[in-house]
Amino acid sequence: MSDIRVSEIFGPTIQGEGALIGVPTVFVRTGGCDYRCVWCDSLHAVDQEFRHTWHPLSASGVFAEVEKLSGGKPLTITLSGGNPAIQPFGDLIAMGHAKGYKFALETQGSIAKDWFADLDTLVLSPKPPSSKMDTDWALFDDCLKVAQGKPNTILKIVIFDDADYAYAKDAAKRYPELPIYLQPGNDTPPVGDEQNAEIDQADVTDKMLWLVNKVTKDQWFTATVLPQLHVMLWGNKRGV
Repeated sequence: MSDIRVSEIFGPTIQGEGALIGVPTVFVRTGGCDYRCVWCDSLHAVDQEFRHTWHPLSASGVFAEVEKLSGGKPLTITLSGGNPAIQPFGDLIAMGHAKGYKFALETQGSIAKDWFADLDTLVLSPKPPSSKMDTDWALFDDCLKVAQGKPNTILKIVIFDDADYAYAKDAAKRYPELPIYLQPGNDTPPVGDEQNAEIDQADVTDKMLWLVNKVTKDQWFTATVLPQLHVMLWGNKRGV
């Protein structure tokens, strides 16, 4: 079994965004990413500057920590990053399922792994123009193909501006079978491994209202608009 490169394991807390918002979870955040979004809110798990803080753990080592944090009571394990699709999660998912745990993965859809089909929830979150990254839709399609329609698969897009909104509408047209979740972006991402960077809560609220008004004005009634709940509650603080 290959080791998993772990940035941090924390919880229990709640999922702060997307289809599982509010659901109790333990996060397994991995180190390393094939993207470098300009507004990245987890540089400590992306930038090679912080690779000395990433630790290789076996699947059993990761699961032991999750069980310790959850008191042995099954809950959802959120696989996050960086891009967690880089990591070998197949054995961990099998271990967790054997004891009643569920698994959710969020990835930009740039790397496809066979173990996607074993997930309970697959969140595909392609990055819009404001990220300064380009989406390879062929690779995104590969992710859907390997998932084989088995996990609950959703489309989630962060919106910062009108260009991002247009991108999201195009993505929804490409994949009408996928439920789509939209959320306003945080204009005050943390710097490096900053733990307690303050955010502009008024700006967060204003951006949420702006997005709600755009969706309702366009009568885009198949979209679900949600805040980044973790940002509202804890700002940019890590490990919650």
